[in-house]
Amino acid sequence: MDLVSGYKGVVGLVFGNEKSGSSNEDSYVERLLDCISNGKLAEDRRTAMIELQSVVAESSAAQLAFGAMGFPVIMGILKEERDDVEMVRGALETLVSALTPIDHAKGPKNEIQPAIMNTDLLSREADSISLLLSLLSEEDFYVRYYTLQLLTALLTNSRNRLQEAILTIPRGITRLMDMLMDREVIRNEALLLLTYLTREAEEIQKIVVFEGAFEKIFSIIKEEGGSDGGVVVQDCIELLNNLIRNTASNQILLRETMGFDPLMSILKLRGSTYSFTQQKTINLLSALETLNLLIMGGSEADPGKDANKLTNRTTLVQKKVLDHLLMLGVESQWAPVAVRCSALQCIGNLIAGHPKNLDALASKFLGEGPQEPALNSILRIILRTSSMQEFVAADYNNVDGQTMLASTLIPQPHSMIHAPVEDDVNMSFGSMLLQGLNFSEKDGDLETCCRAASVLSHVMKDNLQCKERVLRIELEAPTPSLGAPEPLMHRVVKYLAVTSSMQNKDGKSSRNSYVQPVILKLLVTWLADCPSAVNCFLDSRPHITYLLELVSNSTATVYIKGLAAVLLGECVIYNNSVESEKDAFTIVDSISQKVGLTSYFLKFDEMQKSFLFTSSKSAQPRKELTRSASASMVDVDESDLSDQKTEDHPVLSSIFDAPFLNLVKSLEANIREKIVEVYSQPKSKVAVVPAELEQKSGESDGEYIQRLKAFVEKQCSEIQDLLGRNASLAEDVATIGGGSSRSEQGAGSDRVQVETLKRDFQEASKRLELLKAEKAKLESEASMYKNLAGKMESDLKSLSDAYNSLEQANFHLEKEVRAKNGGGGSSSIPDVDAIRAEAREEAQKESEAELNDLLVCLGQEQSKVEKLSARLLELGEDVDKLLEDIGDDVGLPGDGEEDED
Repeated sequence: MDLVSGYKGVVGLVFGNEKSGSSNEDSYVERLLDCISNGKLAEDRRTAMIELQSVVAESSAAQLAFGAMGFPVIMGILKEERDDVEMVRGALETLVSALTPIDHAKGPKNEIQPAIMNTDLLSREADSISLLLSLLSEEDFYVRYYTLQLLTALLTNSRNRLQEAILTIPRGITRLMDMLMDREVIRNEALLLLTYLTREAEEIQKIVVFEGAFEKIFSIIKEEGGSDGGVVVQDCIELLNNLIRNTASNQILLRETMGFDPLMSILKLRGSTYSFTQQKTINLLSALETLNLLIMGGSEADPGKDANKLTNRTTLVQKKVLDHLLMLGVESQWAPVAVRCSALQCIGNLIAGHPKNLDALASKFLGEGPQEPALNSILRIILRTSSMQEFVAADYNNVDGQTMLASTLIPQPHSMIHAPVEDDVNMSFGSMLLQGLNFSEKDGDLETCCRAASVLSHVMKDNLQCKERVLRIELEAPTPSLGAPEPLMHRVVKYLAVTSSMQNKDGKSSRNSYVQPVILKLLVTWLADCPSAVNCFLDSRPHITYLLELVSNSTATVYIKGLAAVLLGECVIYNNSVESEKDAFTIVDSISQKVGLTSYFLKFDEMQKSFLFTSSKSAQPRKELTRSASASMVDVDESDLSDQKTEDHPVLSSIFDAPFLNLVKSLEANIREKIVEVYSQPKSKVAVVPAELEQKSGESDGEYIQRLKAFVEKQCSEIQDLLGRNASLAEDVATIGGGSSRSEQGAGSDRVQVETLKRDFQEASKRLELLKAEKAKLESEASMYKNLAGKMESDLKSLSDAYNSLEQANFHLEKEVRAKNGGGGSSSIPDVDAIRAEAREEAQKESEAELNDLLVCLGQEQSKVEKLSARLLELGEDVDKLLEDIGDDVGLPGDGEEDED
C-alpha cells in the first residue's frame, strides 16, 4: 500500500522516543508477518496468524506496529487465498482486532489511538472496501460475520469516507441488505451496520428503502416480540427512524405501502401486569420518536412538508393512535416517567393546529369504572403530578380548543373546593381548573395554583371571547364571612403578592421560584389586546402600586421585573378609561415618579438579553435515541431540565414558549411608542372651568381677585412641574432609546425647528441647482463659440498659406520665362507680363470674395460675443480675463503649426 511508508513516518515521530517495549512488539509483529507471508508450511502460517491476532487484540503497540507493516500482507491473503478459509478467517479477525480500541484505565487522555489510525489507513483504500463487500457472498459463516464486524468498526471511526466508498461500489448496499435475511447472528450484525451506514446519508437511505427495508424491519420486530423484544428491536426502530428522519418521500412510501398499523402494534401494551423493563422502555421511547418524526412531516426545506405532516397526523388519529398514547401517557400507572412524558408530547403535537384531531381527543373518555374526559385526566396530571417534567409535557397539550374549554369554566361551591380527589371525577374541565386556581393560604403551597394558571393562559391565548368570559368569573372568599366574592383576576393578583411575601419571608424557595413568572405570564396574556381586562385590573389601586414595587425590587429575578414592566405597559397601551385616576397618563406619571423611565425601559433590555430570549427554544428537534444515548433517556427526572442554563427555575425554559416570547417582544415596541405619545399630548383636550373660578355669593371683589391669583399661581406651579417632567422624559428617552426614541421625542418643539430648517435647506438647494444649471449652459455656449472662432482662425490661416503658395508659383514662372527670354526664344512666345497680371487679378478677386464672407461671419460672431459678455458680467464673471484665456488658447495651436511649418 502507498500509505504504509507515510504511516511508518508518523509512527516514528509519535513513538520515536519509546524504545523499550515497543521495539520488542515491532520485532515480534514483524517476525509473525514474515512467517505468514513467506512461511512454507500451512500449519506454521496459520499458527502465526493466530498469534498475530492475539497480540494485536491485547497490545496498543502491536496495533501500531501492525498498522505500519501488516496491511499489505493481510489484504494480500484476502485477495489471493480465498480458498483457504481458515487463513481468511484469521486475517479478518486480525483486522477486527487492529481496528478495535483497547481501553486503558490509566492512559493519558491525549494518547494516540492506534485503532483509529488503522481505521483511517484502511478506509483510504477504495479497493479494500470493495474486497470486503465481496466477502459477504462467501459461504462460510465466520467469514461473513467477521466481515460485517470489520465494516461496522470502519463505520464507527470513519463513517463519511465509508459511506462515499460504498455508494461507488455496484450492488454494495444490496449485499448488505441481503444479510438481513441471513442467520440471526449475521442478521443482527448487518442491522447494526445499517444503522451506522444510514445516519445523515440521504442517498443511501433512499437505496435502502428501495431494497425493501420497511418490510424487513417490521418483519424482524414482529419476530422479536414487538416492544417486549430485546436490543434487536431497538436497532430496527433506530434504522427505521434514520430512514424517515427529514425525508418526506420515505414517509409517504411507508404510509402508502406498509401503512402505520405495524407501528401501532409496537405501541400497544400487552399483558395484564404492564411490566416495564429497561429495554422495553427504550423500545417504546424509540417508537414514540418514530411517531414524532411522522408528525413533523420532514425537513423544513422540503416543499411538501406541510401537506405530508397534515396527512400523517390525520392518518395516525384514524389508526387509533390516541388510544395507545393515552394509555401510555395517562392511564398506565406503571409506565416510566420518560414514556409518559414522551406520549403526552406526542398528543400535543398531534392536536396542535388540527381541529379534527382536537375534537377526537375531546371525545375520548378514560377509566374502567366512572369514566371522565381525556382532557380532564390530562389536567389532573398537570395539577397533581410530582414530576416536573411530566407537568411540562402535559402542559404542552393545552394549545387549542379555547372556546370549548372556556365554556366549562363554572365556579364550584365553597364546599367543593377541598373535596376529596375522587369527587372531582364528575367535574368539568373548567371547574377542575378553577378548583386549582382557588388556592387557600392554609395550603401553604402555590404550586397547584401556578400550574392551573399556566393552563388558563393557554385557554385564553389570542381569544378575546375567552378573555371576556373568564373576566366575568367571580370566586367566593376563602372564608365567606370575610367578604363578598371577588373577580378571578383580583384573586390571581393576590396569589402573586402572596408568593412574593412567602419568598421574602423564607428566602428564595426553589419550589416556588417559578410561580411568580408563570402567574405574570397569565396576566400578560390576559391583558393583551383586552381593554376590559385592563379596566378590571385597574379597579383595585393597590395592583399598580404592587407592580411598581415589583419592578423596583432588587431581589427579584430578571424575568419577574421584566414581565411586571410589560404588565404596566399593557395598562397604558390598552387603557380606554376616562377616569383621572385610571387613565394612561396617570399610569405613565406613576412609572416616571416611582421607577423612572430610564430604569423602567432598562428592565426590557435586561430581559431581552437573558437566556430565554436569546436562545432559540422553539421547534428544537428531539435528540436521536441511539444505543449510546438510550440509557440516559430512560432515567428522566428534573436533572434533565436543569441542564438549561437559566438563572431562574429551569421549568421556565419549557413554559415560556416561542409564541409568548414573541408576544412580549412585540408588546415592548408598542409600550415604548405609547409612553412617548402619552407624554407628548396634554392630559385632556377638553377645557373644564373649575368651580373655584366663579365668584361666590357674599364674596367681595377684592377677595375674589385674591382667590383667582392664588388659583393661577397654583396652575403655573403645576405647569412648571409638568414641563420639568417632560424635560426629564426627553432626557431619559434620548439616553436609552437611541435613534428611534429621539425621533419620537421630535413630536415637540425640536421637531418643528428641524422641519423648518429642513424646508429652508431644500429651497436653498433647489436655487443652487438652478444657478448651477444656468452656469453650465453659459459655459457650454462659450466653449462652442470659442471652438468656432478657432475654426475660423484656422480657415483664415489656410487661405493665407494658399495665397503665399500661389505667389511662390508665380515667382517661379516668371523666373522660367526670363530664363527662356534670355536664351533667344521666338517672338511667338506669349506675353508673360499679361498672363501674370491676369492670374494675379483672378486670385485677388477670389481672395477678396472669401475675405468678405469671412468678415461677415466675424461681424456676426462679434455681436454674439458682445451679448455673451454682457450676460457674463451680470453673472459676475470677469469677461476680460475670459477673453484673454480664449485668445491664449486659440493662439497656442497656431503657434505650434507655424513652428511645424
